[in-house]
Amino acid sequence: MRHKKSHAEYLAFLTMKYGVDVDRFFKALVSAGKNRKAECGVLSIECRDKRNKKISLLITQDQKVVAQFQLPEEFLSRRKNPIEEAKRLYLMERGPIRKDGPPRKMDIKDLRIGMKAISVRAKVIEISEPTRVITRFGNYASVANAILSDDTGEIKICLWNEQINSVSVGDNVQIDNARISSFKNERQLRIGKKGTLQIVQAE
Repeated sequence: MRHKKSHAEYLAFLTMKYGVDVDRFFKALVSAGKNRKAECGVLSIECRDKRNKKISLLITQDQKVVAQFQLPEEFLSRRKNPIEEAKRLYLMERGPIRKDGPPRKMDIKDLRIGMKAISVRAKVIEISEPTRVITRFGNYASVANAILSDDTGEIKICLWNEQINSVSVGDNVQIDNARISSFKNERQLRIGKKGTLQIVQAE
């Protein structure tokens, strides 16, 4: 493989890129190893060779090569699907891969620095007093930090100008198209220009 990731991480990436189910994909890999060929959604899997306890696999879509790599036979003999855990970790670190549609709702405990285009529903439990700052463009702005909480944890969010007065402690809010950044080694939720914040009813 050309990547430096593990077999499971790479295969997890393929399932997300081509929209195939993780369990079906793993079973198709196992089937191809035994029966030479298998199908999984839009992907065709073919076993090209077996030697030195390794299996060479070719994955195509409409006869176009998607990937070609070797897997240890031991990888396909595992009782627990190793791709499933790799996909879960990948989503936690990078965020979901989406071709279109709304941002994916995530629990606060799963948010990681660097994630983008995420959706969070949580309760405002604290809002700091606003302070006046000068932006990098030379303009004055008001900024305040708020703490959001759900059943899984808490995270700080930076509110600017009119956002500050749009919410109150105790409000349940829906935030879309946000990103997770780092400030003083602390993860922080940022809405940005494309993000939205609105008050919603408690679930």
